[in-house]
Amino acid sequence: MKAYDQMEQLKERARLGDINARKRLKRIYQMQQVRKKQKRQRILIISSLVVLIFIIYGTIQIFSSKNGDNNTPVNVTEDSSDTNAAEVTETSSEENSGNQIDLSNIEIPSWIDQQLLPVNEYSRPAIAIEKVNDIAIHYVGNPGTTAKQNRDYFSSLATTKDRSASSHFVIGLDGEIIQCIPLNEKSYATNHRNFDTISIEVCHPGEDGKFTEKTYLSLIKLTAWLCEELGLSKDNVIRHYDVTGKICPKYYVDNPDAWVKLKDDVEQYMIDNPNIQ
Repeated sequence: MKAYDQMEQLKERARLGDINARKRLKRIYQMQQVRKKQKRQRILIISSLVVLIFIIYGTIQIFSSKNGDNNTPVNVTEDSSDTNAAEVTETSSEENSGNQIDLSNIEIPSWIDQQLLPVNEYSRPAIAIEKVNDIAIHYVGNPGTTAKQNRDYFSSLATTKDRSASSHFVIGLDGEIIQCIPLNEKSYATNHRNFDTISIEVCHPGEDGKFTEKTYLSLIKLTAWLCEELGLSKDNVIRHYDVTGKICPKYYVDNPDAWVKLKDDVEQYMIDNPNIQ
């Protein structure tokens, strides 16, 4: 109350022309403005800190829920050779318990020649595949080469370290099938889809990439067997082209009708041979 009375007296003196009173009153007003500005700044800083705390807390909650709080397992597969170095797949516990196939328990038939590559980071990294969603068809790109030559090339990368490359299977010019990578391991063939595809490299005699009849028939049989074992259909048979746009397998990119027929032939083979051995 005393301060109020003093302020009113100062105002009265200023109105009556007291120069000193006017100067003092001006300084008081200036100080009041400074205090108001400082108060607004403190409120703004406190408000910003509160918002930041809520953002950090919310981020922590979201991160925690994605990494186990909601009982959803997260599988991360890394591939240093691919354009995308890591792919993350989230699978519900119901899917894991009900539909997932144990790839390591699939029995390889006698008509497949197992010549598995030695474990190495350039062609057989021994990274597990949790689930197969598609079967990717490729062509070797080197006309006239054999399945064995291509398999041995993959094997040599462990020594030469030129690049990373491999496939699960290679089919030769006479229809021979060589397995290079186990079904439950990742190959280096289909770029960012390596983590969920089985890859098949196919030999061919000419630059057009067309397969021989024997090669074609073996491809149909192998693909149909894989579909049967993995619970897939012709809709899960893809080209390398469908993943990255690379012209591979060349003949079946240049001739889309032939690709449609190939998939239909796989389906028909499964109908005619319900238990492929």
